[in-house]
Amino acid sequence: MSGHSQTPSLLGGFIDELEESFIAIILGLMTIITFLNVIVRYVFNSGWWRSLEGVIGIEAPRSMIWALETTSFLFAWLVLFGISYAVKKTSNLGVDVVLNMVPPPMRRTMGLIAAAICVAYACLLFKGAWDYWAPFAGLNATEGRWFPTGIADSRDQAWYEVNDIRIPEWLRFIEPIFNQGEAYEKIPRFIPYFILPFGAALLLLRFCQATWAIMTGSADSLIVSHEAEDAVDDVAHLNRED
Repeated sequence: MSGHSQTPSLLGGFIDELEESFIAIILGLMTIITFLNVIVRYVFNSGWWRSLEGVIGIEAPRSMIWALETTSFLFAWLVLFGISYAVKKTSNLGVDVVLNMVPPPMRRTMGLIAAAICVAYACLLFKGAWDYWAPFAGLNATEGRWFPTGIADSRDQAWYEVNDIRIPEWLRFIEPIFNQGEAYEKIPRFIPYFILPFGAALLLLRFCQATWAIMTGSADSLIVSHEAEDAVDDVAHLNRED
């Protein structure tokens, strides 16, 4: 497939940098938290370090019980955010054997059909993600199995908390809004679960953008990544230089 060849605008470049930075921050946090958890578990909880605490006067942390849950949530954010980013950058892998066997007009038609299926899938995914997340935020889910047919009177689950991650003090302002003034001990679940509707909405947006690109002729399918072919071309180019 021919990718989106237009030069990105200043705003588009800024958004790309923002998204890439967000992904990098998540990866960095996962690495740091996992590393610190290993240090706390196998170094600070060892007998030789405990024997030194009285000498150096430093009491080491005993555990980071919140680390595993935090990295799990971060990984979920990374995956769900990264899916929409991959669609946006058209870096998703696909099989285009059949597309290469048909003329360009038929290829464009097949691309539009595939894009329409992807948009429909993203709509269903967004509905399911919203219906799951909304009660945790004290909002109402939608009725209907496939399409929204109304608003369900969802049971308020905004008081549900995660298992191990304690709520920081700067987040206390949400308690009157979501928990009727009651104090949270742990972070409410609607915060880490927010990536479900947010990621699904981004995926729907990216598929709509890809569909528009096919309709306007700037692309002919959803597939652009040919990693194996690119690797062969790179090797061949290096051999020619040698």
